[in-house]
Amino acid sequence: MHAIGRRARAAARALARADSALKNRALGEMAAAIRARSAELLAANARDVKQARAGAQSAAFIDRLALDANGVEAMATGLESIAALPDPVGAITDLQRQPSGIDVGRMRVPLGVIGIIYESRPDVTADAAGLCVKSGNACILRGGSEAQASNRAIAACVTAGLAAAGLPESAVQMVQTPDRAAVGELITMTEYVDIIVPRGGKSLIERLARESRIPMIKHLDGVCHVYIDDAADPDMAVRIADNAKTQRYGTCNTMETLLVAESIAPAVLPRIAEIYRAKGVEMRGDEAARRLIAGANPASEDDWHAEYLAPIVAIRVVSGIDAAIEHIEKYGSRHTDAIVTQDEARARRFLREVDSSSVLVNASTRFADGYEYGLGAEIGISTDKLHARGPVGLEGLTTQKFVVLGHGELRN
Repeated sequence: MHAIGRRARAAARALARADSALKNRALGEMAAAIRARSAELLAANARDVKQARAGAQSAAFIDRLALDANGVEAMATGLESIAALPDPVGAITDLQRQPSGIDVGRMRVPLGVIGIIYESRPDVTADAAGLCVKSGNACILRGGSEAQASNRAIAACVTAGLAAAGLPESAVQMVQTPDRAAVGELITMTEYVDIIVPRGGKSLIERLARESRIPMIKHLDGVCHVYIDDAADPDMAVRIADNAKTQRYGTCNTMETLLVAESIAPAVLPRIAEIYRAKGVEMRGDEAARRLIAGANPASEDDWHAEYLAPIVAIRVVSGIDAAIEHIEKYGSRHTDAIVTQDEARARRFLREVDSSSVLVNASTRFADGYEYGLGAEIGISTDKLHARGPVGLEGLTTQKFVVLGHGELRN
């Protein structure tokens, strides 16, 4: 691990010097290698999926792990999208002349070396590599053992792209051993690694938060809410409640709790329940919700805290926006929450008062994503308030330093 760290630190210096054209060329070469080796990537992924099914992994787990031809193309397209984005590195902003005559501004610079620890999602290998290279950072990737074949095949494409562009192959390194001790070492290598980004289950991230000696960009879980206000358009509310829950079950921005104002609940809850029932979604409701939804199971206190990552939804009828905000404050995870309303004052209030990394008005929580936000891709989602918050793209992988442009000035 220390040898990997030394190589990464050296590569980070080379990447920090690389201009945008060279980094973009590397990203294009990576995309080309992924397309050229598509059959090889799919075969490697099939081996991982077969092993996961033999291990009786959940449907949500398999969904995150599995790749198809569209998924392979999406990785290549994602790398090209990152190449098309403006390069934040070296940009000087806020340059202002001071009374002394000096010009003071801020320059964006790479963080350095980023350690990324993730589970079950092989597409993270390409996204993370692309974002780190474009932002001038070296990265050390440690994927889960369940996706080992997939990750190695994708990492080989990344390495080929770096070599073709003349950048150090050690700018992106995959930790080959599945030994958990490698993770323990990575999160304490303060002399080589500048930041850790964990992407995985709550237990993994809790462990890393306890043991890491290196700052982290992270979120623990995604207990996301949609609140249907009594001033909502009923048809819009039904569509958003459907999409936020059922468009994909195993993602951190999927709605887990639906809150509905009591005056509009009779008009929308039966319609929403009919859709959920047809799609096989288990509904767990409070007493008021169950009176409107035939066959709904009683919700327990634990359900309001739950991130299901499965076709299960908790439903609560609330008196109005005050109760909805209070519920989110008590049970939410500061990830993503949405309101459906035609009342602009309530929408503005929800935006101000809900303390989450993404707050949406009249849109599905599934939009809380780096690609959808125009970041090209994301390294992860942060619910912390320092450095980066929400989907973390290129700018979140840089920091700023003060720069001073003088003209021979001396301080009196």
